Amino acid sequence: MKKLLALLIIPALLVSCGDDDSPSLANINVTINGLEDLGATAQYEGWIIVDGAPISTGTFSVDGNGNLSTSSFTANTEDLESASKFVITIEPIPDPDPAPADAKLLAGDFNGTSATLSTGVAPALGDFSNAAGTLFLRTPTDETDGNNGNDIYGVWFGSPGMPPTPNFTLPTLPAGWAYEGWVIGESGPISTGTFTDFGARDSGNPFSGTENNAGPPVPGEDFFNAAPAGETFPLDIRGRRIVISVEPVPDNSPAPFLLKPLLVDLATDAATAPATHNFNQNLGSVPSGSVTRQ
Repeated sequence: MKKLLALLIIPALLVSCGDDDSPSLANINVTINGLEDLGATAQYEGWIIVDGAPISTGTFSVDGNGNLSTSSFTANTEDLESASKFVITIEPIPDPDPAPADAKLLAGDFNGTSATLSTGVAPALGDFSNAAGTLFLRTPTDETDGNNGNDIYGVWFGSPGMPPTPNFTLPTLPAGWAYEGWVIGESGPISTGTFTDFGARDSGNPFSGTENNAGPPVPGEDFFNAAPAGETFPLDIRGRRIVISVEPVPDNSPAPFLLKPLLVDLATDAATAPATHNFNQNLGSVPSGSVTRQ
């Protein structure tokens, strides 16, 4: 009888001890507005920051309507209670690195049980509340001895001059992000190139003229050569929408990313340089959200 009781009691004690040693879990609930579908090559991931170290809370995707695949996650209770910050990153699929990617989109500091998520909280990409800038119409890449009188075919970001100068009020982006200019053509957006330095040439000049192909020391593009499918060059910039977006690096899509802090719809009779045209803020494209821990 004693042996039988021992056989019954010892396993029960082992089960009890196992339960006591298992970590307790707590819930994290996330609400985010303004995210987009990243496709099959990228996904979002949440992180809590505990004593300066990131701990993943899990990955999620977003459908074409902006709905999160899941908005509730779990984490070790002790870690979650000690967390000082919550961060959303953009991660590649497949993801070869367990650490957070450089592309940190949103962040928020915990205040009690909640945190407000924005792009303006470090280590996210920056505050766009004061975003501003100017552009001018000019075609310097086909000029050798003066203005050719065809300045309606080029757009450059800054103020005209000899040389042109930058004129953006935008945050300096951390690693993992770059700005990109776009002209909306007949068949969709056409990139003018990516850049992180407002006072330097951008990443490319695939459409520019051949006389002074490098262009001035500001981002922009002339539209003379190698027209994309559906477009006719030279491309008259007047009457078109011009956009500045913020793109993750590496970029998961050839289309503009969701974050487009500046845009302007040029008039059909928009004046060429030395006239300048102001960008308008497009802060509705900046995502935001909140997170609660329970």
